[in-house]
Amino acid sequence: MAVNADKPHLWKQDVAQSVDFYNQWFMQFAPLTYRETRITATQRVKIALQKTSYLMNITPSALKLYPESLETLRMSTAPPLARDRLIGLASVSSNLVKSMEDEAKIPPHMSATDVDVQLAAVGKIIHRMADRDIFPWLDTRIGPSPDQIERAATIVADRLCGAAANPIIRNEQERRQLTTIESWLKQRGYIQATARKGVTLQTIPRGSYAFRFNTLVYLSSNKAVNIPIDAVVMPMYASADALPLLIEAKSAGDFTNTNKRRKEEAVKMAQLKKTYGDNVSFILFLCGYFDSGYLGYEAAEGIDWVWEHRINDLVQFGL
Repeated sequence: MAVNADKPHLWKQDVAQSVDFYNQWFMQFAPLTYRETRITATQRVKIALQKTSYLMNITPSALKLYPESLETLRMSTAPPLARDRLIGLASVSSNLVKSMEDEAKIPPHMSATDVDVQLAAVGKIIHRMADRDIFPWLDTRIGPSPDQIERAATIVADRLCGAAANPIIRNEQERRQLTTIESWLKQRGYIQATARKGVTLQTIPRGSYAFRFNTLVYLSSNKAVNIPIDAVVMPMYASADALPLLIEAKSAGDFTNTNKRRKEEAVKMAQLKKTYGDNVSFILFLCGYFDSGYLGYEAAEGIDWVWEHRINDLVQFGL
């Protein structure tokens, strides 16, 4: 029996309360999170500037020593360059740029000659497009003062944080949601399952929970992959053959993105049912901007949910 999915007469009120709940959290905690991230980003920018002689020496050797500086360098141009735009302008390998920014390394299969040629092209584009208003010493050729370095690092850090603001906030919100679930479970005697090899949905102990649990699902008869589940909880008094409750934590700061991504949960639900049968219990833990269109879509796919502002509804799912 559904808990919230079959009660559309309550959705409008719940949406309003959830939006208020999210906004209250955002106003209180998001600015702090952003400020902390900005401080870290400023230090990253200062290191990148130092490694490239304050953009006056963006050489292949400097980029190889500090490959993760490339994202910072992209934000140092006027206008700031998107990753794909830099790849196009410099006519370099997308794999090289992605590896430098995402993995902080040079792809091992590339020849040393190719690496040097392509990094030289990247450095040339960055230097040519560097924002002279932020880095005036590039025109004067006089070394920057400490105040100029601080000012430039702060501006570029703001650009970095602006580009990453939504992921920063989303990650912080997910962390908070899982902490909320954990606190609720601990108050009821649940314990965190010991991480060990071989633990599956069928073997997780009763009265225990796990976060970011990798679960095997079959995409076809001969292809299987692991998908992450935010929270897995085996009820205290589950039967011997029962599966745990699977919870996906979802938060959103606007209505647009939720409706763009609403199919993701339906796909995950279909994969779980294909692998474990129709008795899979997969629900959403919602906070923020989820309107009736989103809720109706999920309900039609057989997915129920619990609102964070009414977390005690978890009891109705057997916890």
